[in-house]
Amino acid sequence: MAELGSVDWSRAQFALTALYHFLFVPLTLGLSFIIAIMESIYVKTGNQQWRDITKFWLKLFGINFAIGVATGIIMEFEFGTNWANYSWFVGDIFGAPLAIEGLLAFFLESTFFAIMFFGWDKVSKKFHLISTWLVAIGSNLSALWILIANGWMQYPIGMKFNPDTARMEMQNFFEVALSPVGIIKFLHTVTSGYVISALFVIGISAWFILKGRHFIMAKKSIIVAASFGLITSVFLLFSGDESAYQVTRTQPMKLAAMEGLYEGDTRQGLVAMGILDPTKVPGDGKDPFLVDIELPYLLSLLGKRDINGFIAGIDDLVYGNEKHGIESVASKMEKGKLAVDALKQYKEAKKAGDSEKVAQYGEILEQNMKFLGYGYLEKPEDAIPPVALTFYSFHVMVALGSYFIALFFIVIYLCMANNIENFRKLLWLCVFTIPLGYIAAEAGWIVAEVGRQPWAIQDLMTVGVGATNLADTNVKISFTLFAVLFTTLLIAEVKIMLKQIKIGFEEHA
Repeated sequence: MAELGSVDWSRAQFALTALYHFLFVPLTLGLSFIIAIMESIYVKTGNQQWRDITKFWLKLFGINFAIGVATGIIMEFEFGTNWANYSWFVGDIFGAPLAIEGLLAFFLESTFFAIMFFGWDKVSKKFHLISTWLVAIGSNLSALWILIANGWMQYPIGMKFNPDTARMEMQNFFEVALSPVGIIKFLHTVTSGYVISALFVIGISAWFILKGRHFIMAKKSIIVAASFGLITSVFLLFSGDESAYQVTRTQPMKLAAMEGLYEGDTRQGLVAMGILDPTKVPGDGKDPFLVDIELPYLLSLLGKRDINGFIAGIDDLVYGNEKHGIESVASKMEKGKLAVDALKQYKEAKKAGDSEKVAQYGEILEQNMKFLGYGYLEKPEDAIPPVALTFYSFHVMVALGSYFIALFFIVIYLCMANNIENFRKLLWLCVFTIPLGYIAAEAGWIVAEVGRQPWAIQDLMTVGVGATNLADTNVKISFTLFAVLFTTLLIAEVKIMLKQIKIGFEEHA
């Protein structure tokens, strides 16, 4: 096995930070809205129990919020430390959404967080409720701008390359901000956070019922969370469908990896479950699966909104398919190398003051600019992401998402029938389902990020080009330090939360 280099360690460090960060973010996104709903019921009814319920969940929200901020700040710093070339290349575009997130969304969120957490009995009920809703909205607005930035990396639009500075410059802010890829990524990601939060509230409340504590308040919490979870999980299903449609349109290689699809076809079926053949390589003609269950025609219908639609496979995308107008990666590599060389010649001509060659190479660069990233690939197969990791992560995410819908429905039904306390196995299932929500969300991020490799920016910059030229030892040390720090923070959060959960509802009044 080849030794990992600086780029690999930088990727591993950013992946570590992102995965740990997304252990904290979903609970902030969803629990803020659940708390706002609970407090709204309290203000509407004046029932003291709802105040106690709200304050209990608010304490857990506060613990999670504080630790989540720490990992998020570190992740943004890594763009400068480990990905300086990337930051230089797209800083004019990528920096704008992050700046808006910091100046507006995070400011709104953090300002009213103090009132929400410490303002009980210091401000009016209605003003406190407004503060709670503003924290929830601010938290989700933060996610909006961050995910718009991420969506641009997946589908770069609204910009123009400046050869004089070798930077991408924003041409249309609204095209970037309203990108269909960014918007659907936001909707799908935050909704997954809502589902995780609902599972979190249901699981902890189920534990109280199992222990014979706070039955009424635990059941009320379950009803709110399960209703919220059922609605958002159904929406998650539809947003996932739209997300897959956008991936088909903008990142067909990612879709092919998600489905383990090598040879494309019309009326393409959807793999419901399967085991990949680990010996399969592109172009060998072998069946990619040792065993699989396929739903006929469904991938064409979901990906192209047409049962007869052609879905490209990995072989089609790598080696080309003239019948369906798919250009090979080898052809794109040739154009990419033209773009890379034209940029070099342009800069030399500019330095020499040769306006004729500046115009000549500038035109060549503009004609081939959309293939720039391919000029840095060594062979066509480098354009293929890790298929097995993408495929299994996608199917784990989908399977768990379907399970969550069923669980929410059953829990609501039993609560309405005033009978949930008699189904102890189901209550224990709710407790042990809490980590499954996080597994599904992390699997989704693996699909999104691993599935677009080798690109830092789709088709324009590979991760190898975007990385800072650092010594392997430096990145290894920082990776180890971050791994220890994040694990310590996670253990600390779990211990503090468990302590607060054991205290119970009424003691938080």
